[in-house]
Amino acid sequence: MKDPISSKNPPAILMVDDTPANLELLSGMLKGRGYKVRAAVSGKLALQAARNDPPDLILLDINMPEMNGYEVCAELKSDDKLKDIPVIFLSALTETMDKVKAFGIGGVDYITKPFQFEEVEARVETHLELRRQKSRLEESYKEQSELKKLRDNLVNLLIHDLRPPLTSICGQLELIKEKDGTALSADSAGRLAETVKTAKQLIQMVGTVLDTGKLEEEKPADGPGPRDDAPPPPAEHY
Repeated sequence: MKDPISSKNPPAILMVDDTPANLELLSGMLKGRGYKVRAAVSGKLALQAARNDPPDLILLDINMPEMNGYEVCAELKSDDKLKDIPVIFLSALTETMDKVKAFGIGGVDYITKPFQFEEVEARVETHLELRRQKSRLEESYKEQSELKKLRDNLVNLLIHDLRPPLTSICGQLELIKEKDGTALSADSAGRLAETVKTAKQLIQMVGTVLDTGKLEEEKPADGPGPRDDAPPPPAEHY
């Protein structure tokens, strides 16, 4: 037997079954393993409980009066705040079509009754771990996106601030070249000309970076749409 879960914030599981004996048996076992377990005896109560305090995972029976498990799962998946909660169906229905429907409506797993607690525990932990990994990936992606945005903003700010002084330097060098170019030695005149050329190249590079940044901001996420002046598609003939 595995050791109980050691965590200051144990995973929260919502159990939904209209048979109190089933709820009492399985919730007692899961609580003994260290999970935080809540129970609901109907689909409506389950939805209310999930909306008030979203759990980490839901164990959901199918055959219930008023609102069956399929309907409960469909409601969960239509709610942006609840749609990512993994739902494991736990039912006495054993037909393949029942299982296909459960997966098609958004369930992540299906356990048939009578169940073995070790199997339930293993599948619960598997899907909780998958959710933890998904959450870590989403957080990592969000952090990377924020860092990239911060970097891009910093680069654009620096590049934007570089353009005025570079333009001023280039102008001053051009002025020196025009006024004092004839008084300079051939070597100094050559170095001055090379410096002016380099300054202009830097200004051009700054402009290119700024223009590229603007294009990236204006580019639509799904690619360019149809042109306003594009001809209509040819009519289809049947």
